[in-house]
Amino acid sequence: MPSHSLVVSTQTSHLSLLQAAGERLLPIKPLGIFVRRWPTILKTASQQDRYQLVVVGGGAAGVELAFAAQHAFATQQCQQASVTLVASESGILPGHARGVRHCARALLEQRGIKLLQAQAVATSEGIALSNGRSLFADCIIAATGARPPAWLRNSDLALDEQGCVIVDAHHRSTSHPNVFAAGDVCTRSDIQLAHSGVHAVLAGPVLAHYLIASINGHTLESYRPRKKSLYLLATGPKHAIASWGAFSAQGHWVWVWKNWIDRRFMHKYGTLNRGHKE
Repeated sequence: MPSHSLVVSTQTSHLSLLQAAGERLLPIKPLGIFVRRWPTILKTASQQDRYQLVVVGGGAAGVELAFAAQHAFATQQCQQASVTLVASESGILPGHARGVRHCARALLEQRGIKLLQAQAVATSEGIALSNGRSLFADCIIAATGARPPAWLRNSDLALDEQGCVIVDAHHRSTSHPNVFAAGDVCTRSDIQLAHSGVHAVLAGPVLAHYLIASINGHTLESYRPRKKSLYLLATGPKHAIASWGAFSAQGHWVWVWKNWIDRRFMHKYGTLNRGHKE
């Protein structure tokens, strides 16, 4: 390995069980392809009888996408379109408070989104479930979460069973101290840390500090992530669910809060991009 510090941060979507869907499959990553294909899906759904969209993945991304798709179909007058959310046997939103899961389930039923809990494998015409059922799908949105890139298994880096880089309290590889990693691509060796976009974003500035400090030969201080993280889940028509540890709330005011945070975040990076171009 080279003597200077490196960053491992790439990840890929977990699609191995859904590849058989072919053109029906729409992964959420890369985002650019998803954005380009979505208007075509809406147009087709508005013109076709009984258009069936299936979202596979019971995490925050899958739940939000199911709500967003149903809302888009309603506003675009896709009257014959339906949305089904397929989660694992453990249910939706694993790791979230019971109140959040209960609220999300109630809203799914209220919005007419069918929830199925089973392992999903794609077929040429839709989805085959581990409970023996088959489900036709015009489109399958894959929100099955991220996994580390396969090339890591051919490296000498210490990895966990999922292929994530094992890092210490400084987000430094336990086997190669000159390699740093953050986000879904890594696993902390000292604490249990959920794979979450919130943790990945917060670890970014910390990782940048570690890289500079390492290059300059400075001592690294341990990074202790927050024990609780704020999650704001959009549920469609200007409504959202808030989650903070065991606390949960829902309503229009939560959506206003989420909208303000998201727009501020995107504006910050949009300003940076405009400044770079100039």
